[in-house]
Amino acid sequence: MLRLTKGVFEVLATGGDSALGGDDFDHRIFCWVLQEAEVTEILSPEDKSLIMVAARAAKEALSLSDKAAINVTLSSGKKIDLTITSEIFKGLTCRLVKKTIDTLDAVMRDAKLDRKDIQGLVLVGGSTRMPVIREAVKDYLGFEPLDNINPDEVVAVGAAKQANLLAGNTAGDDWLLLDVTPLSLGLETMGGLVEKIIPRNTPIPVAMAQDFTTFKDGQTAMAIHVVQGEREIVDACRSLARFELRGLPALVAGAARIRVTFSVDADGLLSVSARETQTGVEAHVTVKPSYGLSDEEIMRMLKDGTGNAEEDMRERALREEEVESRRLIESTVGALASDADLLTKEEENHIRDLITRLLKAVEAHELETIKTLEKELTQATESFAERRMDRAIAQALSGKSVEDIEGK
Repeated sequence: MLRLTKGVFEVLATGGDSALGGDDFDHRIFCWVLQEAEVTEILSPEDKSLIMVAARAAKEALSLSDKAAINVTLSSGKKIDLTITSEIFKGLTCRLVKKTIDTLDAVMRDAKLDRKDIQGLVLVGGSTRMPVIREAVKDYLGFEPLDNINPDEVVAVGAAKQANLLAGNTAGDDWLLLDVTPLSLGLETMGGLVEKIIPRNTPIPVAMAQDFTTFKDGQTAMAIHVVQGEREIVDACRSLARFELRGLPALVAGAARIRVTFSVDADGLLSVSARETQTGVEAHVTVKPSYGLSDEEIMRMLKDGTGNAEEDMRERALREEEVESRRLIESTVGALASDADLLTKEEENHIRDLITRLLKAVEAHELETIKTLEKELTQATESFAERRMDRAIAQALSGKSVEDIEGK
């Protein structure tokens, strides 16, 4: 989806269906031929190829005529002599046409546009010569698609013009292409989850940052795993790079502040930097996110993200609770190690029992049980936390006069 303004071509969204193409339309005619000709014998590869070639020729002929002949002689001697009309073809391929329109609708939603906002549609690829596609697009948008450019050449012409511009041959060309990120870019967080920093379809160049912190007390290093994709789980995304930030101040968990910045330049080159705000220690990595990815793979990753969205959200909710539970358990165990004397034996045993039960629930991946036990453990340790705070204040004030405290 493009917005054209005074020579600026701005990509608003990208999308597609890598599992849908002209071959699918050929196959629908192929199946129709087998049914109409009552072909029941097992076909040889050669016979299948003959019928498929005839089906493709018929499809192409229907772009220029209301009917097409299909004449094939099989290796068994059986002759197939059929005529397919535009109406029959339309009925055979209605579901495939709907998938095409559904894809268009999805891209418009990504671009946050309505049908009334679209002022033109360029047909790309030989399959767009089919009248069923052109009619469907016209019915959907309310106007005729642009057909004054050869659909087989339109991408090559555009790429050639862009390459000519990038090569510095700008004479007579006064335009600029602003692309977008085809897939989301983010990093791995605790629990194998993905935190998206730059969402897909973000115009480039772009720079976005987010603050993160440490998980454990005294943590002096952080591993940064950069990933690409639409899934919520890191294992289902594409790994781009890994690097480490060392020299973090040994503070309590959650005290350090690490700012991670993602920058994508106009050429699609991604730079990721991590900087600890207190000490200034920094590390970075540079990578080409789209390197090695075909358009079909990008479309597949988008489709996977959409198709698994509900399952991913459930898995994310579970893993977030598990991470929070482990953090709560670790901090509680640490508190017991240093200040268990502040508790009665009964209180201590109750807290340790809750820790054991919560650990078992985490290992069993029981979300509702985890939530319940988290709440119980938090309530059970509230009084313990208050006593620890009182002790810390008392130790801090020990041996000091009022004048010392007031700074006199």
